[in-house]
Amino acid sequence: MTLEDFSDVTDDTGGSEAQSDSVSSADGGTATGAPDGDGDDREGGTDDNRNSFERIAADVEGDDTGMGALSVSQGLRVAEDDEETTLRAFITTGNREAVRIGKYLLVPYPDDETLFCRITGLEYAQEFNADDATEIHARRMMRQSTFEERDYKFMADLEPVAVLYEEYDDEGEVELNRRMTDRVPKPGAILKQATDSEQIKTGLNIPEDGVFLGHLSVGGEKVETAAQPPTIDYRLTDDYESGDPLVFRHTLVAGGTGSGKTHASKNILRQYLSDERAYPMDDGRTVSPAVVQFDPQDEYAQMHDDNPELDDGFARKLERENVAYGGVDDTIALVPTEDGTSYPGEGHRAEQIQFTVPFSMTKARPWLVAGSSLNDNQYSGLQTLLNRFFRQYGESGTYSQFKSFLDDPALKEELDESGRVHEATFDAIKRRVFGMPSGIFDQSAKPITELDHQLVRPGGLTVVPTYHLSSSRAKELCVLAVSAYLIDNKLSNAPDSDRIKETPMVLGMDEAHNFLADADTVQARKVVQKFTEAAKQGRKERLGLFLITQDPQDIADPVFKQLNTKLVLNLGDEDAINSVNIPANLQSKVPYMEKGQFVVYSPDNSEPVELIGLPTCLTRHD
Repeated sequence: MTLEDFSDVTDDTGGSEAQSDSVSSADGGTATGAPDGDGDDREGGTDDNRNSFERIAADVEGDDTGMGALSVSQGLRVAEDDEETTLRAFITTGNREAVRIGKYLLVPYPDDETLFCRITGLEYAQEFNADDATEIHARRMMRQSTFEERDYKFMADLEPVAVLYEEYDDEGEVELNRRMTDRVPKPGAILKQATDSEQIKTGLNIPEDGVFLGHLSVGGEKVETAAQPPTIDYRLTDDYESGDPLVFRHTLVAGGTGSGKTHASKNILRQYLSDERAYPMDDGRTVSPAVVQFDPQDEYAQMHDDNPELDDGFARKLERENVAYGGVDDTIALVPTEDGTSYPGEGHRAEQIQFTVPFSMTKARPWLVAGSSLNDNQYSGLQTLLNRFFRQYGESGTYSQFKSFLDDPALKEELDESGRVHEATFDAIKRRVFGMPSGIFDQSAKPITELDHQLVRPGGLTVVPTYHLSSSRAKELCVLAVSAYLIDNKLSNAPDSDRIKETPMVLGMDEAHNFLADADTVQARKVVQKFTEAAKQGRKERLGLFLITQDPQDIADPVFKQLNTKLVLNLGDEDAINSVNIPANLQSKVPYMEKGQFVVYSPDNSEPVELIGLPTCLTRHD
């Protein structure tokens, strides 16, 4: 006999449904026509009445509150080790469709404290002892459109985040606080969805005030409350009362092409340029920060202009949430000049000022004139040659004069005979110096060293576009020359520019992986060393790095370790995802992030969370 002999799965006639009870014993019942459990035919009963299980109604008196209750069927335990924590809840039938992984729940303790937790897993479990891995069961399910929810248990795994409790502050007002999870809730405790903004922000340790980044979300949907506005804004700490402003502990924005990282970066930088943003200095002044942004695609100078797509209704919402918006009037495009190239600057209305990189900058920064990799001996020889050159020509010595200087055979012979620079080393240095882009140094524009007041302006945005330059080496030279000039003045006890030294600054660098890569060359090590020192001294000197990249794995580790806040948008490359070092539960979401969605990992600010950025850019963004 085969399964096809059973008429309930093979017969398509009208009688098949009536005959299907003949195999109900496969699901724990008895066959039609067989005696019931005690072998007694009850008078007046039918076969169906004798052999069908009676369903017990799950409804009880009263109104349901919450989403379900804690279960002890598999243990109820909280521990210091997350892997030893067992916290599971039964979700009632009517609430199951609303439950999602990542949602935040509240579990009350018998007193006034509450456990704030997050759903980490969802599972259907069998309610009755039955085998549903059979041909008969599968084909029966294929013939019906629904299944009975109450036939299954729906269980949620919970991760405790914090215990919420109330206490009086110094002014006698009641305030909500959080602490680590140090107690286990009672069995059967009722779960409720977290819908109060204060509870959610306290549970996740999100500051009430600070730099706006976006709105809290779970699975790509904004978390909403009963308040107005219903969304929960996420902000970065930006004052000294609750710790150092996180802008000076550095930020990374990582995302692939089309992920919306430029849009998000513009919106964040716009907050640092708001009228109310200012930081106290050591001399007692309170100064608005300057933003200097290196721009490889000529996109950031557009921040000078308003976004025509930002309508009045959206503007009112931004004002209610205290989000700065609109073009930044004090925007300057500081344009590097290169012989044979021009900067069109047609995509914005910002003021344009041209500058050149003076060769004198190489005196303190020899790596700027090293056209390609140098070993230690060659770098030492280059320093010797530059020192001798500037002693002979003074600060006004040019790149063209330095090449003529190296063409002197008598100089080469003298240094070789004195043992200071071997002739082979001399030739290697000369090849690399001559390989530099010839049209960058000493062009017919004002030197960057004389434009410090245009480069750094309190409350102003300076954009340094590089897309018009002829080669990647030319772009690298200009970006590193200007950034090194800023960093050196910031960190120096005897700066060349008091304006730079005494102004809080955000130094933004798009495509940062091109300039801060970890490489085994002298000049690469010098650049990484300079930026690492800048990152370490940022809090003291009011200098914040704002690095933007699609290849975070290529940023040198000494610099990467100093980045406290990481905003991770969609990344498709596994190495890139692994390199950002975010928690595993959020890391798995990164490849599926839609445009504008991102993860924020800022341990000194909040728990790791998922956010949705603003759908409209706060400034012009073509």
